[in-house]
Amino acid sequence: MKISTKGRYALRLMLDIALHEKEGRPVRIKDIASRQDLSCKYLEQIISALHKAGYVRSIRGPQGGYLLTRTPSQYTAGMILRLTEGSLAPVSCLEGEENTCSRLNECATVILWQKLNDAISGVVDTVTLQDLMEWHCDRCGNHYVI
Repeated sequence: MKISTKGRYALRLMLDIALHEKEGRPVRIKDIASRQDLSCKYLEQIISALHKAGYVRSIRGPQGGYLLTRTPSQYTAGMILRLTEGSLAPVSCLEGEENTCSRLNECATVILWQKLNDAISGVVDTVTLQDLMEWHCDRCGNHYVI
């Protein structure tokens, strides 16, 4: 399993909004694209999915942009990645609710894949946007107070 640019950029976009929204003032995609050195058009596609999912809300007008709909501690990396990537399962037989593989009972490798899937979920489902903000501030020396 490899996280695509869409998933990686979605995390960066959400982190940027969390770091830069102040006192209810929205963050513009143009500013995020500039800070993150990313394509504005690509970020617009990603923000659309985040908006439809209710992760961000938009403010129209010249002072418009995007705001988070929750606190950063209420978003996990797993939520954002699953929205943009779909399943994070390392193999297709683990993508659904139930493993319907015809070889399930004699497949020894499924144990490995399940352990890998559990490890991935154990990380992305416990790391929050708040954690990413703190890690960012520790690395960059920027101590934002939100």
